[in-house]
Amino acid sequence: MTPLDAEIFDTAPIGLLYSEDRVIRRFNRRFAAIFGYDAAELEGQSLAMLYPSPDDFDHTGAHWTRELSARGAYADERIMRRRGDALFWCRVRGQAMDQGQPLARAVWTFADLSAERPVAALTRRERQVGMLLVEGLTAKEIARRLEISPRTVHVHKDRLMTRFGVRNSLELVRCLASMP
Repeated sequence: MTPLDAEIFDTAPIGLLYSEDRVIRRFNRRFAAIFGYDAAELEGQSLAMLYPSPDDFDHTGAHWTRELSARGAYADERIMRRRGDALFWCRVRGQAMDQGQPLARAVWTFADLSAERPVAALTRRERQVGMLLVEGLTAKEIARRLEISPRTVHVHKDRLMTRFGVRNSLELVRCLASMP
């Protein structure tokens, strides 16, 4: 990489990450700033440190593996964890360098959405169902994606509607989409 290439990578206005087997190998300043870490604290660490829980990390890894194997690319908006345990919404985009081994080597972008979407106190499953509702998926599609029953999706959706005091799915999606 030329000095100019390195400078461009490091000063990009979006968080950039290169990972191997979900371990942080290379990243730019914006990535470190988004998550609130110094460079030395991130190098060689597992991406697990950036997730709300170990369970979120495991579920996301399984989902990424399926998506990257099938399409070679991945995109979503999810809740991540900054240094000090503050949760925030983040837009994540990824590209496998080898579709046959999707997590072995991957390139990722991260955009902090906290200014537009605040985090509400939701359970992990409520966050998952809510994120997929915002993406426009039906209860059956969400059930398949999360490997749960459509009835369970409806239970979580009903809880979310009660929590946000809304009467229908459209109002719920508006509330969820405006959350940090």
